[in-house]
Amino acid sequence: MGAHAEHVGPAEPVEQYAGERAELVREIAEAGALKDPAWRAAFLEVPRHLFVPYWFRHGPGGYERLWGEDPDPRRRERWLKGVYADTALATRVRDGLLLSSSSQPSLMARMLDELEVRDGHRVLEIGAGTGWNAALLAHRVGEERVTTVDLDPEIAETARIHLGRAGFRPTVVVGDGARGCPGRGPYDRIIATCTVPSVPREWLRQCSPGARILAPLSTGLIALRVRDAGYAEGRFLPTPAYFVPLRGGTAAPVPRYTGGLPRSALENDLFRFLLTLSASSLDPHEALALWHLEGRPRRERFGVTVSGEGQWAWLDEAAGPYAWPLDGR
Repeated sequence: MGAHAEHVGPAEPVEQYAGERAELVREIAEAGALKDPAWRAAFLEVPRHLFVPYWFRHGPGGYERLWGEDPDPRRRERWLKGVYADTALATRVRDGLLLSSSSQPSLMARMLDELEVRDGHRVLEIGAGTGWNAALLAHRVGEERVTTVDLDPEIAETARIHLGRAGFRPTVVVGDGARGCPGRGPYDRIIATCTVPSVPREWLRQCSPGARILAPLSTGLIALRVRDAGYAEGRFLPTPAYFVPLRGGTAAPVPRYTGGLPRSALENDLFRFLLTLSASSLDPHEALALWHLEGRPRRERFGVTVSGEGQWAWLDEAAGPYAWPLDGR
């Protein structure tokens, strides 16, 4: 199934579905996110439905499209219910493969909370998606301070159209997210909405000293503080995170042969996190032994250091006994 073309139109009114939006914000806030009133206002005032005019539901026969202009009122209702549910939605499918999605709103809210954005910050987003996250950032810091990058020209153009309909004009760039966007830097914050196998060094070079980088890595979210162009360090957040991979960069390492590992471990979310995080360096049986020895450590006990031309993941301490290179070197 291919992409659907969209046409540029004037900015649309945001009053539509205000009740559904308010209910979603209430649900997200009750889950512990949106602690900053500025983000709560952004989620209330930037309508998700303008960024998800259609989404795909996966079923036995493949993907089925639900859209807001369907002549069938029951299908329109299913579309709307999905848009304002706290769930991720498939938004772009090509040849039966998921290319892009609108992330779960509560996860987006937690990530934006953890990004620690302040007035005047310049923000780079890696992965334009539907454009909704860029719109939320533009609402918070001003559209002139937001840049979003996507490798896929169709995804980038669709995000630009959605943003225009919602009345926002941040900079949307077609390019390799691993390379960032040096012409718009330096950045105070970088946020990725796609999973990276390791931290691209170009991001550090485009950051101001003290900048914060938040990115999905393995099945978690790493929050790094940038000291300078050659050094950054930080820990994982407790939150699990599953995103589509960054395209155009280095492929994520695949865990080696896992035969003989107990099913209970392979089905455990925290062990799978460690298994993926250490895939380029640790034998899976080694990883299992470490996991048991350290009492099944949670994500927040792990961290990442980027220094010079190397980077490594670690447990508890960067200079501790348990560390392994992320890039296989």
